[in-house]
Amino acid sequence: MLTEDTLLGGRVRLRQPRDGLRAGLDAVMLAAAVPARPGERVLEAGCGSGAAFLCLAARVPGLRVTAVERDPVLAALARANAEANGLADRVEVLAGDIGDPALAHALAASARFDHAFANPPYWPGGTPPPADRRRAAVQEGEARLADWARFLAAPLAWRGTLALVLPAARLDAGLRALGDSGCGGPLVVPLWPRDALPAKRVLLRAVRGGRGPSRLAPGIALHRPGGGWTKAAAAILDAGAAIPEPA
Repeated sequence: MLTEDTLLGGRVRLRQPRDGLRAGLDAVMLAAAVPARPGERVLEAGCGSGAAFLCLAARVPGLRVTAVERDPVLAALARANAEANGLADRVEVLAGDIGDPALAHALAASARFDHAFANPPYWPGGTPPPADRRRAAVQEGEARLADWARFLAAPLAWRGTLALVLPAARLDAGLRALGDSGCGGPLVVPLWPRDALPAKRVLLRAVRGGRGPSRLAPGIALHRPGGGWTKAAAAILDAGAAIPEPA
């Protein structure tokens, strides 16, 4: 069973399964963290039904997108969503697993990507969610967080960026994974539920071959005290703006 949804104030049309992990804030924020420019090449791993790359392509015209999704049903849906949004000629969705050495080799041997990004499975243990697709989306399987980072970093151009969205509780693991993949100088963008509350999500972005210490951005408070999005969150979630670059 599928639902018909929209993102970015209606600029993105998205068909997605009614059950399982549904695309929303994480996908939109992840897309907003990728500093892509028109004409560049981007790689997404674990694209699901395509929400993140669709939001990125809606913001940045002329992007060339390669996306990987191991669930063949979701991969087909991502292709259909790309076509429905007028992107069929600029989007390639591969049905494959990031743990497949042949796929990793083929991507690394192709023309280099300017940016790579993912909302990877992030929990290493605990009680998994009951639905198969939701379990695959949030619970690490054979591929760990470090494996996702290495897969994404391998085909990146020198000085290309790698972006992840993760629970704040996995910040340390995410930073280690980025460093081990050869991406450094990470930027950390906390997503606060509202002012004065601890962040539940963080955006991480590092540079292939980058050096230097971690940088902590001011972050984005998502909700106003009385309800509704803050001005900063609405600019991203409704108007399709990019995450502001730190000074």
